[in-house]
Amino acid sequence: MRLRYTVPNGFTALSLLLGIASIVTTQLGGLEFAAWIIVWCGLLDVMDGVSARLLKATSDFGAEFDSMADLVSFGVAPAVLVLNVGMEVGGVVMDSGQFWVLLVAIAVFALAGAMRLARFNLYSDRPSGGWFTGIPITATGGGLVSSVVLVLIHHPDLAASLPLHLYLPVFMFVLALLMISRIRFPKAVKRNNPFINVFQGAVIVGIYYCGITRSYPEFLLGAGLFLLISGIIAGRITRER
Repeated sequence: MRLRYTVPNGFTALSLLLGIASIVTTQLGGLEFAAWIIVWCGLLDVMDGVSARLLKATSDFGAEFDSMADLVSFGVAPAVLVLNVGMEVGGVVMDSGQFWVLLVAIAVFALAGAMRLARFNLYSDRPSGGWFTGIPITATGGGLVSSVVLVLIHHPDLAASLPLHLYLPVFMFVLALLMISRIRFPKAVKRNNPFINVFQGAVIVGIYYCGITRSYPEFLLGAGLFLLISGIIAGRITRER
């Protein structure tokens, strides 16, 4: 029944619309709310994938539609957000050298995200064994960028003490490289180790709680960094085996 496809595609459509809303909100000066909207896009992306598998509603159209939504919500929206954070929080002046470096960095980030999604679609029909090639854009744009922005906004003293005009471009360049790299990175799927499954579930519950209540961005950032580092290490260890 074709009707079942509307559920995951509906989540995807809502994520796309929220991505646009985040861009508009950023341009209107609501940086914190724009960052939370990106977090919500990440929550919807999880629901999209889960509902598609449960309803057996995966399709070529759904995969392409999901990639288009991801590019807006986790590529363009975070890039626009970081540019505005650099100017409003980091003190980057329009048309200065720092501004152009940051502009190039966010452009490279968005471009790398598009390339990452295109590569994923080319190989998405092949067995992956529960691993990504490269860090997914949902983790970089949806997880790390949004949580870093939220922590900076929630801790203005910390933001004021950091040379954000330098850190933000480096941060975006590093994330761009991670997305287009050949690093093996684990998917959030059921594993043979029950401890890993319980841990994954607890982290997801915590992320949903923080996103829904718009609280504890420090947890989001800590979880994102831990999952990034541990995932890269796990990919390296299993590759060597």
